[in-house]
Amino acid sequence: MKRGLWSWLVGNFCAPCFLLGLLFFAASLTPSLIPRGPLEQGVLGGLVTALGYLIGMIIALLWCAADMPHLSGRPVKVIFWILTVLVFVFFFWALGFSLTWQNELRQKMGMEPAEALDLPSILISAAATFILAYVFGRLIGSLFRLVRAWFYRIMPPRRANVLGVITVVLALFIVTREGLWDWVITALDESYEVAQALFEDAPPPPDNPRMTGSETSLVAWDAIGEPGRDFITSGPDAEAIAAFTGRPALDPIRVYVGRANAETPRERAELALAELKRLNAFDREVLIIASPTGTGWMDPGAHDPVEYMHNGNIATVGAQYSYLQSPLALILETSTGLEQATALQDVVHGYWKTLPADQRPRLYVHGLSLGAWSSMYATNIFRFMDDPIDGAFWAGPPFPSAFWNYVQNRRNAGSPWVLPQIGEGRIIRYASHRADASDASAPWGDIRIVFLQYSSDPIVLYDPASLWRAPPWMREPPAEDMSEHLLFMPVVTQFQLALDMALSFGSPPGHGHAYYARDYIGPWVQVTDPEGWTQEDTEKLQAHCNIGFQLGCRNGDR
Repeated sequence: MKRGLWSWLVGNFCAPCFLLGLLFFAASLTPSLIPRGPLEQGVLGGLVTALGYLIGMIIALLWCAADMPHLSGRPVKVIFWILTVLVFVFFFWALGFSLTWQNELRQKMGMEPAEALDLPSILISAAATFILAYVFGRLIGSLFRLVRAWFYRIMPPRRANVLGVITVVLALFIVTREGLWDWVITALDESYEVAQALFEDAPPPPDNPRMTGSETSLVAWDAIGEPGRDFITSGPDAEAIAAFTGRPALDPIRVYVGRANAETPRERAELALAELKRLNAFDREVLIIASPTGTGWMDPGAHDPVEYMHNGNIATVGAQYSYLQSPLALILETSTGLEQATALQDVVHGYWKTLPADQRPRLYVHGLSLGAWSSMYATNIFRFMDDPIDGAFWAGPPFPSAFWNYVQNRRNAGSPWVLPQIGEGRIIRYASHRADASDASAPWGDIRIVFLQYSSDPIVLYDPASLWRAPPWMREPPAEDMSEHLLFMPVVTQFQLALDMALSFGSPPGHGHAYYARDYIGPWVQVTDPEGWTQEDTEKLQAHCNIGFQLGCRNGDR
């Protein structure tokens, strides 16, 4: 019985297929955008080994289905052993240099180098991942054979094979999509909703009637959610701003509507507009429509600096659309952020354009990460054609962003993918941890748009086509915080970048997807053009942000 179970678990193990998987494992040891620890490397290696094995099996099945000749004999064995030696040489070469590559990348990001390779952790986690994937594949294969055997009773074998595959694929899709998938979405949504301390778990509302969520506010405090409450209460007040600028200042206006404050995106947008009117936000110098990240988080590092540079004469409004972390919201609730951002911009801009041009604030849109994606989607050029906004500032735009892709692919010839130049720079410019969007061959036009993107951010640089071809940035000289040993490998590079996305939120500030407060300052200056602002003011605000998070200009968790 034990022997039968072992035979079922292992089956007819394909050595050439495993050799292809091992080649994938070796390629996965090469560096990508984000440094990897031994456990992450092991899981990645085991997964791509399983994928390589699966690809080999598919090729073998197609070979047999096409009635191709069976390869055998001494020449075939000699070729196999030569390939085996070459793969193992490549594997041990990559393994030997992997620590050097990872430490080189860590050094460029200001991280402490790893002292040892920790080979046992890599190999054990890789083996465990491969075994789990292999057993799962065997289970799927057994299900196919069971279904096929039933079809054999009523139809010819070739037809039974095709219908067997279709049946198993459909069954897995239905179980995953309608059962497990919906359960995962519901469980995650409920868990993050609980974590936001809604209703009876909410802290006391603010005493200041000029704050959203107060007793006189139109927005119920207990339904706003923790990210929104933090945004409302944690920004710099007039006293803090005046202490920094040395001039009398205003309390910045921050309006935030939580997902639980109203049923639909349109209702939340209308509530936000009503609260803006209550607080006389349209009397301010600057008005920013901001789109939060998945959980509703608004990055203090983005909003505190712009309030300092405009001496508090500013209002910011945002509306929550999800409780999930941004990567989960991007996958599981793709349309919710787009709908909410569109509704908010529609409503606020629709009212703003009815005001006299000389008696209304300058209007800007902003978003970070998934918020940048939804904000770009909502910034409909046709809606703004007759009365356009003054500008936009989008940080860490995710790779699916249609407008970002449109702009990227129209960069000037010779300008790099990670920091492109668009025309003369009159409308669109780019910033990074090394550039503040001030460099252009022509002065700004009437509308100012800035993208802030780090050259090591996989949320921005991930390319679905890397499954079969190298991303554009990999075909160019590496940026300062990129490795010089990037290697493209079909399939493998795709999964390296996918793992990079998962690890990018924990990168040091200024790298990966960890956008740093001081890197927002220069772009905000370029976009909003504060009156009387100088380079000395920029350096002073950057130094202020560097002193400590308790002074404002903070960064936080998404």
